[in-house]
Order: sequence, then C-alpha cells, then structure tokens
Amino acid sequence: MTKERSSFPLLTNRVPQIVLIGAFIPFCWLAMQVVHETGHVLMARLTKGEVTKVALHPLIMSRTDLAENPHPLAVVWGGPVVGCLIPLIAFAAVAIGRMPWVYLFRFFAGFCLVANGVYIGTGWLLANGADPGVIIENGSPKWLLVVFGMITFPAGLFLWHRQGHFFGLAGTKGRVSNSASVVSAGLLVALVAFELIRNQR
Repeated sequence: MTKERSSFPLLTNRVPQIVLIGAFIPFCWLAMQVVHETGHVLMARLTKGEVTKVALHPLIMSRTDLAENPHPLAVVWGGPVVGCLIPLIAFAAVAIGRMPWVYLFRFFAGFCLVANGVYIGTGWLLANGADPGVIIENGSPKWLLVVFGMITFPAGLFLWHRQGHFFGLAGTKGRVSNSASVVSAGLLVALVAFELIRNQR
C-alpha cells in the first residue's frame, strides 16, 4: 500500500511529459505527411500538372493524385525535398526570432528529415508505385535516392541531438513545459479534426 501511494505522485508528475511525447510524435507524423504532399502539390502547380486529390487521413498513408502530370519526376521529388525544406525554414525562422518552443520546431524538422530520408533512401528496395519507385521509373538513378537518404537521415539525427531534456529525458526526471504539453495536444487534436472533417466533404 505504501508503494502504491508513493508511486502515484511520481506518475502524476509525469503526466505533462506523457502528454507532450504522446501527442507531439503523432502530430509530427501527420504534419510530416502534410508538408510532404504540399511539396507534390506545389511542384505539380509549378509544372502545370492537374491535382485531382490529396489524400490525408490519420489512418492512411498520404498521397497526391494527378490527372495531368507533364513533369512527373519534378512532382515526385517535390514531396521529399519540399517536405524537408519547409520544416527547416520554419525552424530557422523561429530560431532566429528566438520564439518560444523552438525545440518543438527543431524536433519536427528532424522528424521530417529522418522520415523522408528513410523513405527515399531505402524505400526503393520495396517500392511498388510509391515515391521511390516512381522516381526510379522516371529516370533518377538509385544512387541518387541513397545519397538523399544519406544526407537527410543524419541531418535529422543531428537536429535531435541533445534535445531529450526538453522532453523530460536525459536526467530531467520528466520535467517539461506544461504549456508545450498543452500546445502539442492541441495541435494533434486540431490536425486530426481537420483531416477527419476534410474527408467528409
């Protein structure tokens, strides 16, 4: 009984940390897909392609469908390239402006670099119609995909380096910013709600 009483305050103290990590990582996954598809759409518009659908839903892998695609190689590369650049630019802007929660932007930028790096750098081994397969089908050599992964994956890990204390790790005993936890939960709820409502149209 004594052990249960002593462990309850410890668990209570960890609630903000649990909320922060448990909400922000899923948010990063969904937001990464949003910026990735934004890259496809942006390049499609720039190359006079016709986008018919952008599939975004919490329970599926995102995709962008086109009816007209005059420059498929540019469009398919737009996803991972722009999907990495947008978070990096956002992080740089926030860091220069010394705005609050810079580490959240840094973590998200790292997440996008790691996710896109793994997807493109190794996805061509298993790809059947996914971006890596389309990239190869349209003329890019496999070594270019590997190089992309070799650049972006380590860069993402670098951005994550020594950031654990912001998330209650690295000896901080679970101490995190309560406001960051609330913001992370709010972002996840807002993005999930947006995607669900968008799919009902």
